[in-house]
Amino acid sequence: MGPAPPQSLPDRYLAYVRAQKRLAQRTQDLYALDLQKLQELAQAEGLALEQIGSHHLRRWVAQMHSRGRSGRGIALILSGWRGFFKWLGREGLVSSNPLDGVRAPKAAKPLPKALGVEEAVQLAGFFDEGVSPELRVRDQCLTELLYGSGLRIAEVAGLDVQPGDEARGWIDRQEAQAHVLGKGGKRRSVPVGEPALRALSEWLTVRHAWVQVLAQPPAALFITRQGRRLSTRQMQTRLKRRSLAAGLATPVHPHMLRHSFASHVLQSSGDLRAVQELLGHAHISTTQVYTRLDFQHLAKVYDAAHPRAHGKKPAS
Repeated sequence: MGPAPPQSLPDRYLAYVRAQKRLAQRTQDLYALDLQKLQELAQAEGLALEQIGSHHLRRWVAQMHSRGRSGRGIALILSGWRGFFKWLGREGLVSSNPLDGVRAPKAAKPLPKALGVEEAVQLAGFFDEGVSPELRVRDQCLTELLYGSGLRIAEVAGLDVQPGDEARGWIDRQEAQAHVLGKGGKRRSVPVGEPALRALSEWLTVRHAWVQVLAQPPAALFITRQGRRLSTRQMQTRLKRRSLAAGLATPVHPHMLRHSFASHVLQSSGDLRAVQELLGHAHISTTQVYTRLDFQHLAKVYDAAHPRAHGKKPAS
């Protein structure tokens, strides 16, 4: 028998990885696939692996991205390649790592999940027969404030019954405004709609009955029957339960109602600055994500209604 053929560089690297890093077999398999991809790209241009430069890698990254590979997927491939080129450097086969300075495209930020107008109204007005009347009133008031005023869950949890130096927030029913303490200790005031004010009046009646039997009246607006401030976790649980009972396809979390509030106000008004103020965003760039939601909504309307959206023939 003659001598065994020399191992390829990828095979030598994978043997090193197996021996030194003790990675899981799945990870080793992914490394092997990444290196196979690198070899194919290099061979297509007549390059040895040691001859690959940064300009080649940047072009290949752009090609992968243009063919639909996600930024996260490309980043994972580059991570595998980067380890390989570091090993080549330790072996004295390359003088520098050609991946230095090469980055994957930034992954697009996912759009916030928002309910449609019909779903949001269905959730807010749902009459939940599966709970006690007291909890039903409290749950509806929570839902109306989250959707009707776009408040953060922590802002709602921090509301007190009365204003005061120690109050984090309160609702002025005469002025129909909620005064809250937002992120960064910034106070802001937002309108409270008529449905939320009606729900609040009903809840205050229930709350008054609960606190009558307590030795010390609590300051918090939203309380448990024992008089403790309702926590954000408890509010999340109540809203999830209510959304499922209302027949919504997806369990609703509090921030989804804030997103819905912002999206629906923007769809109706087109006033991005006003939405920024209502949400308490420090920078308009944070609010601009809702323009993408608004465009998504308009695109769906176009696709459904316009005769030229999909080459449809107009009705004769």
